[in-house]
Amino acid sequence: MTDADDSEARPLSEYSNALKALRDAMQPFLDTQDRDGPHAEVLKQLDDGAEAFSSDLDAFKATIKNQQQMWADQQTTNGALKAAVDRLAAMAETSRDLVKQADLLYKVVCRLIDVCEKECGARESDAWPGREIARARKTADTARQVAVEQLKQVRYFWKQAHWLTERFPEAKLRDVEGLVKLVNVEEIKANDWSLTPGRYVGVAPEEEDRDFDFEDALREIHVELESLNTEAAELGRTIAKNFESFGI
Repeated sequence: MTDADDSEARPLSEYSNALKALRDAMQPFLDTQDRDGPHAEVLKQLDDGAEAFSSDLDAFKATIKNQQQMWADQQTTNGALKAAVDRLAAMAETSRDLVKQADLLYKVVCRLIDVCEKECGARESDAWPGREIARARKTADTARQVAVEQLKQVRYFWKQAHWLTERFPEAKLRDVEGLVKLVNVEEIKANDWSLTPGRYVGVAPEEEDRDFDFEDALREIHVELESLNTEAAELGRTIAKNFESFGI
């Protein structure tokens, strides 16, 4: 796959690389620890998750490339477009799964840092490059946010395309309650020549938001809270050092 072909998945690759850089920054200290130390379980979860993420990312890239090739010959009749929307449903679901993986990986790597610092005495070790790790974690979090946002766009645009083809399956303007109403002059006259849409289209029945993912919303809040807690702890340490320098 060329760089041009990979542009759609580049934020994911950049996030994967940022996680690897963060993991590599911790490695010198991890090498000093017993294999069954307090960090072992979290480290295994991180490495297993990163491997699965990398594999799923490669599959996602292949899917993007395949869909690009198919789109080059895509017919634009409504039936063909509707079939294309149905075809892309699986990719939309995959994008949602990758969001979950991306967020989980960041939470796990933050947990590993926390365990190393609080249970393994990392801050007192010369093998623990604290500033480098803090910078790498911030870079990883920024890359995660970009990657997650792009993944969400995949599902967003698929939802809009699905919404459109579902309401206009024959690619013809038709009555859709709460959205469109075809009227003649007589009906307009009966409404005092008013062109206010609400007089004609009615009110669409309230639809349940089937796409609202409560688990996803809680996960986002948790990831953000974890980042804020990390920043607060780093700020607290900086303030404490400043007081120490003043002899307080």
